[in-house]
Amino acid sequence: MSGESIPVWLDCDPANTTQNALSLLTAMGRPEVPVYPGAAKSLLRDAVHAPDIHGRSGLDGTDLLPKPVSDPLADDAVKAMAKALLSTPKNSAWLIATGACTNVALLFAKHPEVAAHLKGLSIMGGAIGDGFTSAPMGKVSGAASTRIGNWSEWAEFNILIDPEAADAIFQNPGINKKTILIPLDVTHLVLATPDVLELLSWGKTPHTKGAGKAKTTLRVMLVELLTFFADRYASHFAITAGPPLHDPLAVAAIFDGIPGLEIPFRDFVAVDGAENKRRRERYAVSVITEGSHDDAQNGAQTGRTIVKLLDEGQEGVKIPRGLDVARFWAVLEESLQRADEVNSAKSV
Repeated sequence: MSGESIPVWLDCDPANTTQNALSLLTAMGRPEVPVYPGAAKSLLRDAVHAPDIHGRSGLDGTDLLPKPVSDPLADDAVKAMAKALLSTPKNSAWLIATGACTNVALLFAKHPEVAAHLKGLSIMGGAIGDGFTSAPMGKVSGAASTRIGNWSEWAEFNILIDPEAADAIFQNPGINKKTILIPLDVTHLVLATPDVLELLSWGKTPHTKGAGKAKTTLRVMLVELLTFFADRYASHFAITAGPPLHDPLAVAAIFDGIPGLEIPFRDFVAVDGAENKRRRERYAVSVITEGSHDDAQNGAQTGRTIVKLLDEGQEGVKIPRGLDVARFWAVLEESLQRADEVNSAKSV
C-alpha cells in the first residue's frame, strides 16, 4: 500500500458521535487524532436522530467500545476545520461528510477561501432511484412499492436532516465541481454478507469457517456493530443479504485514481454497449427544501436529491454508478490488519 500522505478532514453526525469517535480512535490505536464537537442542530431546523437504526448510543450492538483515552477539543469546529485546511497546499486536501452537511456548509459560508485548498469534498448522502444503479433500495412493510430514501419515501437521512446545508453546497460554484456524492444507490451495492463478515473477522489468517468470533477485539467489535446494523436494516427495509456500508464508501471514494490505494469507482457509462467507448458523467444536484420533517414522513419530497446529467465535458458533481466491490473489502481488511498491528505494538 502506498505511503503517500493525504490530508483528510472527516465530518460526522453530531448525535453522540463525539464520544463514539473518541472511543473508536482508542480502539484503532489512534487516540491522538483530534476530535472537535460540531453543530448540534441543522442550519434552520431542529436536530433529528435515528435511534431506530443505530441504537440510542449511535453505535449499539457491542459492549467492546473502549473508554476514550483522550478528550474532545473545545475549539470551534468550523474554525478548526478552516485553520487545518488553509494550512495545506491548494487543491490537495480532502473533506469528507458522513452526516448532515451543516458544518461543511458553515465552513464554506464563513471561510469561502477554503474551497481553493480542497482537492475534493466527498459526501455520503442522498438517493436517486429510477434505476440509477442495480442496488436494492429497500421496501418498508406495508408499502405498495420500493422507496428511494431511507428516512422517508424520497429522502436519505443525512440530506433530509439539513436540506438547506446540502443544497448550499451543491449550488456553490467554488466547491460543487470538486464534489463526489455517494448516495444510497451506491452504498446499497456494498453489502456485508456472511462471507464478508468472515473476511473481516479473520482476514488472511487460516481458520475453520465459523470457528470463534474473530482474531482480535477490534474485529469482534466491528462484526458485532455490523450484525446489529444488519438486523435493523433487515427489519426496516427488507434488505436481508447484509447491511450496506454507507460512510466507509465516502472515505473510499477519495482513493480513486491513487496508485496503490485506488478503489475504482465507475463514473461513466458505455457508449452503444461498447466498454471501450465511455461517456464520463457529471451532474447538477439540488435538494428540495420545501416542507418539514413531518411532511417528509407523510409523503412530501422534502430532502430529496434531484440530479440532472450535464452535457459531456461539463464539470459538476461526480456520482458514481458502481465500484470495484471486491477491492473495497480488500482495502478495508488491509486497514483492519494495520490497526491490529498498531494495537499489538501497544499491547492493546
